[in-house]
Amino acid sequence: MQFLSPLYMEASLKRAFLYIVGFVLPMLFVVACAFAGGFQLNEHGARALAQGGAFAARASDLSALYFNPAGLAFQKGTQIYIGSTLIAPRVSFFGPDQLNTNQEIKMVDQTFFPINVYAGYQLMDDIQVAIGVGNPYGLGTEWPADWTGKFISTKVDLVTFFITPTIAYKVNNQFSIGVGVNYVTGDVTIKRVVSDPFDPHASTTIKASATSWGFNVGALYKFSSQFSVGASYRSQVKLDATGTATFDPNRSVYPAGDVSSTLKLPATGFFGVSYKPMENLSLEADYQYIGWSSYKELAVTFKKDNSTSVSPKNYEDTYMIRLGGEYTMGDLQLRAGYYYDHSPVPTKYVEPLLPDANRNGISVGFGYKLNNHWNLDVAYLFLKANQRKAAGTEVNFDGTYNNKAYLFGVNVGYTF
Repeated sequence: MQFLSPLYMEASLKRAFLYIVGFVLPMLFVVACAFAGGFQLNEHGARALAQGGAFAARASDLSALYFNPAGLAFQKGTQIYIGSTLIAPRVSFFGPDQLNTNQEIKMVDQTFFPINVYAGYQLMDDIQVAIGVGNPYGLGTEWPADWTGKFISTKVDLVTFFITPTIAYKVNNQFSIGVGVNYVTGDVTIKRVVSDPFDPHASTTIKASATSWGFNVGALYKFSSQFSVGASYRSQVKLDATGTATFDPNRSVYPAGDVSSTLKLPATGFFGVSYKPMENLSLEADYQYIGWSSYKELAVTFKKDNSTSVSPKNYEDTYMIRLGGEYTMGDLQLRAGYYYDHSPVPTKYVEPLLPDANRNGISVGFGYKLNNHWNLDVAYLFLKANQRKAAGTEVNFDGTYNNKAYLFGVNVGYTF
């Protein structure tokens, strides 16, 4: 029997890494394109998810690419960190008030799997480079095909991918900075019923795609081994999308053919404070800013007749409050967290396309170091939105929305 040498095993693991990059990653692209949910997705690693996403002041794994790229500089060696989060939203609508009815209509149940894939390499003692692929923004809503609001929306799918090469520099043992470039690609599908005197079931489908660029920066300062602060900023991204509109049935009066639209994904910023009251316990509180005022309207221009369909949105800048902690017991880490997500949608603009509301999330999870190379992170989050009464809405479709979601995240990490 031939024993495997350490060098042979290391080479085999490197080949496995190349397999992941060359085969598994493209397959994950397909999965995420099929299942995308939530206009802003905050699930970028199970360790952070289990702590309510309060991670900008520590950023101690490769999900620092999202939370604070400066945290990469304090990490060592070559790493990969791969995972996904199962998201199962449940939404119901009572109304519409315009028809004097309180009928309950449930959104079609869907399950989404946004991904997070990271790889990092220590270029020099004080310089770390990394690349990540994730889905910071997406939207997936589907209502029954014949429901009352079918003229507003029956189905929407928005998928974005951020590919983020990043470099981080440790200025000294206390201070680090990081900067990255975001290459962004997105696809959207919008379906609804259209008014047609000849066919009450006539519908339209709009499909469009776009690419763009953005950037992210961060800084982290460790006052001591017990206390640190971190801040990061991710730029706004403007997506100029082009695509096609189809109508069923197709009539000459419809502007089928080429379409264009512009979507501005908001800038975001984190500020976090971390404190260790005892050797095995880390606590963190974060404030996250989201510049949703960039989303003023959803306008689609039809090339056939140069007409434009405009749906006002008028979102407002908003914030999230995140709290989390981690307790270490040898190779096991126990985690818990909470976050409050303030809705950017004014009451007048609440609609079936995205029935948003203020939300509270409670999370738990654990991490386990399997050996000197492998580690596992698992998280569960229950997200409950406040009941939202939509009145005097822009789309003239008033009623009451109830939302909740169940999230389960898993990440596997390997250090070479």
